[in-house]
Parts: sequence; structure tokens; C-alpha cells
Amino acid sequence: MTIRVVLADDQALVRAGFRLLLDTEDGFEVAGEASDGEQAVAQAVEHRPDIVVMDIRMPGTDGLEATRRITSHPDLTGVKVLVLTTFDVDEYVYEALRAGASGFLLKDTEPVELLHALRVVAAGEALLAPTVTRRLIAEIVGRPEHRRIDTSAVQEVTEREREVLALVAGGLSNDEIAAHLVISTATARTHVSRIMTKIGARDRAQLVVLAYESGLVTPRRGS
Repeated sequence: MTIRVVLADDQALVRAGFRLLLDTEDGFEVAGEASDGEQAVAQAVEHRPDIVVMDIRMPGTDGLEATRRITSHPDLTGVKVLVLTTFDVDEYVYEALRAGASGFLLKDTEPVELLHALRVVAAGEALLAPTVTRRLIAEIVGRPEHRRIDTSAVQEVTEREREVLALVAGGLSNDEIAAHLVISTATARTHVSRIMTKIGARDRAQLVVLAYESGLVTPRRGS
């Protein structure tokens, strides 16, 4: 399967570097490029890529607003957003995850890590395993002013589902959750899907953010 990508960054050299990397790697196709958020949304609508690689800080319509528009667009439900940032703890990144982005990477990420990230996101998983992501969630989502979720919406989550959710928050895949709990991968997938439905999450990344905000999962010290 070819993973189709739209590159959104206001720096032409950055886009050129990403394009060169993807053009020389089997299984990837650059469907379009954008230099601001407005163009990113337009390119997503026109090309319907698998993933939009989104710089969070761009002039005009920034990556955060563009992420909101893409993830809420009724015709772009299959399009994932992978956010790029210069800083490892950036409140804009948290807001992007909350808006529905499937994960984020630092701009100085090694090429092999970017390719891995694109494959992970294209497969429907959230890019939540890196330590920097756990630190971001622990430091920002734990702030009282960010607890915006009506906890009544999560009362139906069972104890078993809370256990599964804690593992999702730790960055585990369905296969890893299944191995940890000694259940089948299909059962793990069913648990995750039910939890997403109950708390209204768009995907696994947003599921984790909503879980922290609602108090279903508590950030661990030292994460």
C-alpha cells in the first residue's frame, strides 16, 4: 500500500527535504505541498491523502487551526494529521492532539523515525510512545485549567476498559495490550473501540488526551 502524504510547512527547504526523503523511499507518495494552514486544508480536500504532515507554527492560518478544520471536515474522516514542532513541550501540540492530530514529532527527528511515524499513523495507531509525548501530556494535561471534559460522559467505562485505557496511554499497540492482558488482539481492539465511543474520541491520540482530561488516567510522576 502506498501512503499518500501532503507536506505543510512555511519553509520551502523543509518541504524539499521531506519530499526528497519520501520520493526515494518505496511505499510513499507526496500528493501535495502547502506553505500555510489554509493551503494545507485545501490540499487535503483536493488530494485526500492518508496523512498531512503539519508544521504547527505557520503564518496566517496556523497548523493548529488547519488541524481542527481537517479533523472536523466531513469529507476528510480518513485523513490523519502528524504535527511537527521545534520544541518538545509545546502547548500548541497539546491543542493539536486535542483537536484530533494523531501524534507529533520534533523537526530534528531522524529520517528513519519520520518514516516509521508515517507508517504507524497510516496504520491507524497513535504516535504516543516517545518519552517526549508522555512528558507533554503529564505536564500540560495535568493542569486544572485544561480539564474541560464532562466526567459524566465517562461513567460507563468499566474497570477492564480503564485498564486497557491506561495501556493505550502508555503508548502500547493493540498487539502489545493483548499480550500484556493475555487476551486476543481482536478483543483488545474491541475494548479500545468501545472506549473511544464512550468518551467521544476521534482516534487513539485524542482518546489519550480525553482520558487524562476526564481523570480516567492520571499522569505518572517522572514520565
